[in-house]
Amino acid sequence: MSGARILTVLAGVACAAIVAVPAGAERVTSAAQPRESSIFYYPWYSTPIRDGGWAHWYVAHQGETPTLSTRYYPSRGLYSSSNAKVVDAHMREIAAMGIGTVVVSWWGTGSPEDLRLPLAAAAARSHGLEVAVHLEPYPGRTPSSAAADIARLRETGITDFYVYDADRDPAAAWAEALADLDGVRLFAHTPFVGRAKAAGFDGVYTYDVGTWNGSTFRRFCTQAHTVGLLCAPSVGPGYDARLATRQVLVRSRLDGATYDRMWKVALRANADLVSITSYNEWQEGTQIEPAKIQVGRPGYDGAWGRRGLAAQRAYLEATARWVARLQALARQ
Repeated sequence: MSGARILTVLAGVACAAIVAVPAGAERVTSAAQPRESSIFYYPWYSTPIRDGGWAHWYVAHQGETPTLSTRYYPSRGLYSSSNAKVVDAHMREIAAMGIGTVVVSWWGTGSPEDLRLPLAAAAARSHGLEVAVHLEPYPGRTPSSAAADIARLRETGITDFYVYDADRDPAAAWAEALADLDGVRLFAHTPFVGRAKAAGFDGVYTYDVGTWNGSTFRRFCTQAHTVGLLCAPSVGPGYDARLATRQVLVRSRLDGATYDRMWKVALRANADLVSITSYNEWQEGTQIEPAKIQVGRPGYDGAWGRRGLAAQRAYLEATARWVARLQALARQ
């Protein structure tokens, strides 16, 4: 995700409570106790040996030499998302945390993410995971093209779709485009629940963990439930995209405290689904995938008091604990 886009959320959070909610909309989904979890996953990494060049690991700002685009360094090294062994290991880790659904970033037909979706989906399903698609704002995306994408991807067995930056198009255009879609569940990335309802979505999610700190999750979910929408607030460990985008916004991890706090408020918000940002968005520093110390890169040392090898998997273990609490709430 582009770090610059998350700043638009600030205005949205402030205004969400005063958005008019239309009456009589067709889709009504009842609120439920917390029962589901999902995690955003990025299949967009490339390496010269496997793919012929680098993608998403390095960034070159104007007039500067390419540099590593993340403040952290993967324990697996700089990998390719077309490496079946790596993807399988990712899905095994996600399943081991108890997460139910992996939400795969998708940037349009023919994109690298589209071409790698079958690999990611097959690996996920082999470990008992459901597969959803994160419909990104690819060039030329419109509500009509998105609806056609959803219909095509539905034929592959995918039924959950998260539409990033849904507010870039009018609600009426979304409502018309989505009206004929059946057998799918559609989540809008927006702070405006009334707009999401009018647009024909089934739920809302927040994604951004830079501007959203969880303080408004309860209000957000209450508004969503009032109009019959599912609420899927997003939790994450922190945010730091300075190397990749020069975005000045930083949310410190605070040795795991940031992640714990977001989980706590998400569970108290009566969320229907807790979405996690992210498994491996390294450029924005939201990843929970294992990281190790490298020169100039701190790894996760200090998280929950862990050091060295124990720290590398600290966020996986914390996620497993929180997902277990989410599942316990569902049984109450």
